[in-house]
Amino acid sequence: MIVHKFGGTSLGEARRFSNVADIVAEHHLRTKSLGRPGTVVVVSAMSQVTNQLIQGSRAAAEGQENVWRQVTAGLRDKHLAVVDSLLGRSSERREIMAFLEDRLNNLERLYLSLSVLGELTARGGDATACFGEQLSAAILAAVLRERGLASQALSASEIIVTDDRFGAASPIPDETRRRLGKKVRPLLEQDVIPVITGYIAATEKGIPTTLGRGGSDYSAAIIGAGLGADEVWIWSDVDGILTADPNIVGRARTLSELSYAEAAELAYYGADVLHPKTIRPVVAVGIPLRILNSFEPRHPGTLIVKTPSPGRRPLPAIISTSGLSLIILGRDESWTQSLASRALQRLSENGLEVLMFSQSLAEHRLNLVVRKQDQAHCLKVLNGEFGGPAGLRLGVKEKVATISVVGVPGWNEVGTISHAFAALGKRGARVISVTQAASENSISFCLPEEQMEDTVRFLHGEMGLEN
Repeated sequence: MIVHKFGGTSLGEARRFSNVADIVAEHHLRTKSLGRPGTVVVVSAMSQVTNQLIQGSRAAAEGQENVWRQVTAGLRDKHLAVVDSLLGRSSERREIMAFLEDRLNNLERLYLSLSVLGELTARGGDATACFGEQLSAAILAAVLRERGLASQALSASEIIVTDDRFGAASPIPDETRRRLGKKVRPLLEQDVIPVITGYIAATEKGIPTTLGRGGSDYSAAIIGAGLGADEVWIWSDVDGILTADPNIVGRARTLSELSYAEAAELAYYGADVLHPKTIRPVVAVGIPLRILNSFEPRHPGTLIVKTPSPGRRPLPAIISTSGLSLIILGRDESWTQSLASRALQRLSENGLEVLMFSQSLAEHRLNLVVRKQDQAHCLKVLNGEFGGPAGLRLGVKEKVATISVVGVPGWNEVGTISHAFAALGKRGARVISVTQAASENSISFCLPEEQMEDTVRFLHGEMGLEN
C-alpha cells in the first residue's frame, strides 16, 4: 500500500489536477497488477487557497466585509474553473457543484459569525482554514471516478483525532488508528481509492483543528503509519530534496538518500518540500518516505529511510525562504526574558508562526521573523499585549529572507558552520541576525531579501556543492 500526498502546487489549476489523476491512476493500476492493491491519496488545498482563507478570516474579524466576500467569490471562481474544465460534460458535475456551493455557503456563514464577534481566535481560524482541502479532495475524487476508477473523498476531521491545541494540533494515535481501520480499510478492500483531506483534523468532540501550516505532509505520514503502509510518497514541484532551491541555483543536486534524522533537520530549518513533523510517525513504524516531483514523475527523487546505503554521498543543503518580515520588539532597561516568552506565547495562541527569532538582552529586544502576510496580524497581537507599558518599541523591517545551511557530521575537516561563515564573510553579506541549534552542523541567517539569491548561489559554489 502506498500513501500519495499532493501539495498545493501540484493542484494549482485544471491541467495539474489532470496530471495528478494520471499519476494516481497509473500507480494504482500498476500495484493492482502486481497483486498489491491499496492506494490512498492525501491532498492539500489548491495553491494559495489556505492563505486566502486566512486573509478572509482576519478581514471578517476586523469588519471588512468587502474583503471576505471577495475571498469567497475568488474561491468559487477558482474551483469552478477546474470543475468546468475537467467535469464540464460529466455526470459528476452536478454533485460536485452542489458540494462546492454548500461548503462555500458554510464558509460565508462562518465569516459572518467572525464579523459579529469581532475577534479571531485560533479555534476560529482552524474552523475557516480547513475548507480548501475539502474542495480539492472532492474534485480530485470526482475526476478519478470520471476516469473509471472507484474513488471517495473523505474528510480527515472524521479520521485523524487530535488534542485541542488549535493551529498546531497533535494526533492521538490509538483513536486515529481505530478510525482508519473503520473508515478507510473497508474502502481499500473494495478497491476504492480514498482521497483524504490533508492539514485538517478534529478533536474527539468533533471540533475542527489543523496540524500547522503545510501540515498535509504530516497528515500523510499519520495515515501511512496508522494503516501500516509500505511507503509514503510526498509529491511536490521539485526533484526531491536538493542542495539548494533549483529556481535559484540551476546546478542544485538532488540528495538521493537521507536518514530520518537528516531529513528531520532539513525540514526543521524550513525545507519547503517537507513539513517538520512528517518524520515522526514514519520513524515509529519504520516506513520509507519518498519525495517526488509531480511534474517529473519519472525522476527517482529522494528516499528517506532509517539507514541510507553506504555508497551514497552525504552533502549539506542550503535552505532559503523569502517573503518574510522582521518584527523588532524592544523595551528600555526593564526588558526581561519573560517578556520575550509572553510575546511568543501570544503569537502561538493566535495561530501565528514565528519562523526564526533571536533575543538580544544587551539591546533589550526580540527579533521575530514571520511571513509577510502575517505581519499586520502579528503587530495587532503584540500591540494588544504590550501596548500599555512605557518604553515599548515595536518596529518592522520588511523584505527579509532567511538562509539556513544544514550539514552532516564529518562532511569536511573545516565543518559546516565555519565554512558557511567564511563564505558569508568573503561575500560581504549583511547578516541581520543569526540562530544556531545545539548541533554544530547547522546555522540560520536573516538578511535583506534582495541579497538572498546571490548569497545562496555564492554559498553553493563556495561550499563545493556543484562539484
